[in-house]
Amino acid sequence: MAIRTSQIARNCERAVVTAYKELRGCGTADLRAFQSCTTLYRIHHPEASIDEARRLVSEWIDHHVVREAEGPTRGCDC
Repeated sequence: MAIRTSQIARNCERAVVTAYKELRGCGTADLRAFQSCTTLYRIHHPEASIDEARRLVSEWIDHHVVREAEGPTRGCDC
């Protein structure tokens, strides 16, 4: 599984997508990888609610991993 993250401008988004791909690549279950990435996002943004973090992380994973889409996504300003 190749990791293509250079087109992702946001630091948090790039970190989340990279972590998810690496966790899945070494055999971590999907739900556990998702939970870990949600935690990672909240470390960067402690002000975010768990629901907000889950929504963004799921959108980013869907966009970059599932659909392998390019282009901007919604999210934070970092």
